[in-house]
Amino acid sequence: MKKLTFVLVLVLILAFGLASVAYAITNGEPDDGRHPYVTLLVFGWETPDGFVPGWRCSGALIAPDVVLTAGHCTDGATGARVWFEEGPVEWGTWEPSDTSPTCAGETGYPCTGDAAGTPNTNPKYRSDENPYGGGNGLPAFSYRDVGVVVLDVAESGITPADLPDAGLVDTLKNKTDVDFVGYGVQYQAQIPGNELPQPPPYYRWTGPRARMYAPSQMVSGNFVHSAEYMRLSLNPGGGKGGTCFGDSGGPDLLGDTNTVLAVNSYVTNINCSGVGYSSRVDIPEILTWINTFMTQP
Repeated sequence: MKKLTFVLVLVLILAFGLASVAYAITNGEPDDGRHPYVTLLVFGWETPDGFVPGWRCSGALIAPDVVLTAGHCTDGATGARVWFEEGPVEWGTWEPSDTSPTCAGETGYPCTGDAAGTPNTNPKYRSDENPYGGGNGLPAFSYRDVGVVVLDVAESGITPADLPDAGLVDTLKNKTDVDFVGYGVQYQAQIPGNELPQPPPYYRWTGPRARMYAPSQMVSGNFVHSAEYMRLSLNPGGGKGGTCFGDSGGPDLLGDTNTVLAVNSYVTNINCSGVGYSSRVDIPEILTWINTFMTQP
């Protein structure tokens, strides 16, 4: 995924203290407790010396011990840390200049969380079996972009989000209301080009790592890839909002409900505007795979 031409709604670690900001790219607002099941996740590697953080995403608790997220978030990770607090979450002592930080004996984001868990990636993620052909082309690079994190200890104090009925997205009309919730960046900083850290333009993005909410809409109920993806408006104005880096894996909720229709997968430009694409979780095969991780009664 790190070699893709298209921009994943990915976590590329953003922690520089930027002098000023332009505007709220996602056009969101603090969640204010409306979606406590939406989580901040940091993925990385479990080592004998401690957890080594690598990148961050968003997700949704769908069972007391299962968090739903994107496959490009779980892919390659052997460990995860999860936060349920609305934030802003403390960054802690780790800085992005540290190439291989470990968290043994440290506290604070992104080393420790409210829970730890094991990442699992859908076995067909980016598979050559996808109907769009091999290679990294759109949209084969994000085929079945779904993952889950199984928590070491179940979370008993939060009511999980709901999974959709199979095929629900196919019944929704164009401009159906959809709610975005995630911990992604919100602002593009105004930085002179000769002062922009490399590689640009990712470090232009910033904002508190807090749970944010924004309403949006489906762009179209039927398009060439609609059997696998939802296409959604990003920051269209008129009180609507969108997703950006760090919102990967966050839930796209049927408007004013707790039903997860899809998880944020990728955007098609660096400005996180126009339209974004999310991997549907109402596909019967996806639902069957997710349910293999769910807590049994």
